Amino acid sequence: MAVLSKIRKRSGLLLLAIGFALLAFVVQDLFTKGFKSLSKDVGTVNGKDISFEEFRIKVANTEKNSQNQGQTMTSIQASNQVWNQEVNIALLSAEFEKLGIRVGEKHIIEVLKSNPQIGQNQLFLNAAGKFDLNKFKDYFKSNPESLQLLKDQEKDAELNAKYQIYNSLIKGAMYTTETEGKLKYESETNKVNFDFVSVPFSSIKDSDVKVTDDEIVAYMKTKEKKFKSEETRELDYVLIEDKPSGADEAEIKNKINSLLTTHVEFKDGKNDTIQGFKSVADNAEFVNLNSDVPFDSTYVSKQDLPAEHADALFATATGDVYGPYMRDKYYCISKVLGRKAGAKVKASHILISWEGTKVPNKKEKRTKEQAKAKADGLLAQAKANPGMFAILAMTNSDDSSAQQGGDLGFFGPNQMVKPFNDFAFNSPIGTIGLVETEFGYHIINVTDKQDAIKLATVAQKIQASETTNDKIYAQATKFEMDAASNDFASLAKKMNLTVTPSIRVKAIDENFGSVNNQRQIVKWAFDKETNIGDVKRFEVVNVGHVIAKLKKVTPKGLMSVEEARPQVELILKNKKKTEKIKAKMTGASLAAIAASNKVTVQNAMDLNIDNPAIPNAGYEPKVVGMAFSSKVGQISKPIEGNSGVYVITTKTVTKAPALKDHKDYTLKVQQQVANYGGRAMPALKNDADIEDNRADFY
Repeated sequence: MAVLSKIRKRSGLLLLAIGFALLAFVVQDLFTKGFKSLSKDVGTVNGKDISFEEFRIKVANTEKNSQNQGQTMTSIQASNQVWNQEVNIALLSAEFEKLGIRVGEKHIIEVLKSNPQIGQNQLFLNAAGKFDLNKFKDYFKSNPESLQLLKDQEKDAELNAKYQIYNSLIKGAMYTTETEGKLKYESETNKVNFDFVSVPFSSIKDSDVKVTDDEIVAYMKTKEKKFKSEETRELDYVLIEDKPSGADEAEIKNKINSLLTTHVEFKDGKNDTIQGFKSVADNAEFVNLNSDVPFDSTYVSKQDLPAEHADALFATATGDVYGPYMRDKYYCISKVLGRKAGAKVKASHILISWEGTKVPNKKEKRTKEQAKAKADGLLAQAKANPGMFAILAMTNSDDSSAQQGGDLGFFGPNQMVKPFNDFAFNSPIGTIGLVETEFGYHIINVTDKQDAIKLATVAQKIQASETTNDKIYAQATKFEMDAASNDFASLAKKMNLTVTPSIRVKAIDENFGSVNNQRQIVKWAFDKETNIGDVKRFEVVNVGHVIAKLKKVTPKGLMSVEEARPQVELILKNKKKTEKIKAKMTGASLAAIAASNKVTVQNAMDLNIDNPAIPNAGYEPKVVGMAFSSKVGQISKPIEGNSGVYVITTKTVTKAPALKDHKDYTLKVQQQVANYGGRAMPALKNDADIEDNRADFY
């Protein structure tokens, strides 16, 4: 009792001690994991924060919209889409502010009107069918609950309107001068002839030229923007699949075989006769009771069946059973229930539409009467010469199938509009005729038909048994435990497993090698608690076990040497080869230089700056440019080209005759620069300071 009394008296101190212990645990966890998770920002763009809460709502809305459109979008895919939008908006908004771009109500209304749900909405149209601003405003005055939706639309419209002005300014800056047209004319028309000696880089073995890691790093530092890299993790992994064993496969096959014939089973204390598939009367019920795939009453043609079994299935008499046979990952037995001739039709057509039909890309404008006259003429030509049908379709049809000579391939009943369907299925092969539909007049050529059969198929999936799954789990767990203290590749080889080539992932990636969407593995690789050499096993539903090992951590900055080597090594090797070749390219004449390098003197005729392709050498703008600028008859210094080192002697330079104006060439340059405006956003992103913290939230 005395002890209990002391405990009661000191209970306050005990609770305080527990409280301090819990606080210490929380504080330790914060210091261990860092304070990033407490951040309210998902990232920054040039110092401008992007709020996570707003970002999260936009991601959720993007996912919802994709579902409404019948698409499937993961959280990371939606996050990527919204992130790109937010980065673009932040960068462009800063540009709008810098340039002083402002928009008023008229600009915003014009953008809103371009949305068909607003600009063509009957609620906002006047008697003449035109958008009425007063009706638009009155609607929202009388429907205040829709006002927030309008405000959201106006924000987007304001940005859009500003962007249109910004884009117009960029396009306006992409003008082309007469001088540029003249330069274009001269680059195409000025000609040069020269003799040359070329010693290719391939004349020196790659093994004779070494490129060190330090040299690659030094080169990357001269072009840091080109070789900048995000933080990455490199992992080795082994995939142990949940695959059925030979015993599992044999068990399913025996089970399928047992369904074929009538047999007696002892059940509930008595013998029960079980009807077999061969003799059962209700095939649909039998299939639905015994199959992993429900009964399908549709007729199937030979091309829709597995190629290795199609002929045998079609040769099976009605009422007989074929199998067991494998189809994908199923063991199957199929009973033929019936046959249908001409179940699928192959046809070609020529579509002649008129103004008002549901055809978006008409080749020419015409009335219905004009369309009928043209269709009748084409029908007569097709009947007179059926072999010309494809040519007639290519040159006349308003349908996208014109590119395939009008060929529509095989189609089943009711896949086409009714008049087309009825003609195709009711006409013999070789019939050419004319039908009218809501799309226009169709000249139809029935080119082939396929018979079909109706099958009742019992299909049972070949799956790993519980015993097999236990063995796979034990193997995966053992590999995970042993890999922590053994060489990953050697252990895999010892256990007859395959180490997949290393995977490099970024912090916000979700795809992981051959197992695709595995965000859990990427998050583990980037966790602060995960160190190089750590191993972890991941269960992947319907796939198996992934055992991953963190191999390398590459911080944000320059690419790793391994990543950059394929891009940089050849450049640096060629530079080293250039110095070796230059040392040997000496002599008083081209002939002497060629002889000392065991090559021949070659001639280049009528080359220009616009297309500097040297015969038997390739694209060499530096060499051709040097030929234009060199003195005639003078031997040049060695020139480093794309494929080797050159020494040239210019023979003649022919200048282009003078023109009064260069409009045609100015237009060519204008066409070349027309799409340069699209480079603005990549340029803004390249120069921006962008911090992406999404990995802390997703």
